Amino acid sequence: MPEDRRKANLVLRAVAKLMDFLLIAAAMQAIPQVGYIAGVVYLLISDGLFDGRSIGKKIIRLRVISVPGESSGTFRDSMIRNLTLAVPLLLLYIPFFGWIFMAAALALEFLLLLGNEEGMRLGDDLAQTKVIEG
Repeated sequence: MPEDRRKANLVLRAVAKLMDFLLIAAAMQAIPQVGYIAGVVYLLISDGLFDGRSIGKKIIRLRVISVPGESSGTFRDSMIRNLTLAVPLLLLYIPFFGWIFMAAALALEFLLLLGNEEGMRLGDDLAQTKVIEG
């Protein structure tokens, strides 16, 4: 694998995703009526922005690529790969269950990410994508 196509560091991925979740939380607080939906929509399409980079990934210098052709992630790729996080986010406001479901989804994604040699989480496997540095 060329140097610029190496898998992204786990800590860098976590920081980039945290930045994206902070943007989502800010939208949810700033515009209570539509911020929640705007946050979910951003999460779904975020990795199709900026040539396969969400805002967090752009700042941290990571990129989503499609595995078969190693082209930049598209909006379609982003929606498929982030569906595993968007559904728990949609359920977040269900008392108790929403938080448990979100924590379980994040834990599952993290464990799958740790156990995959290519650094692919469930969303990456579904979308046939991976996150690289560069």
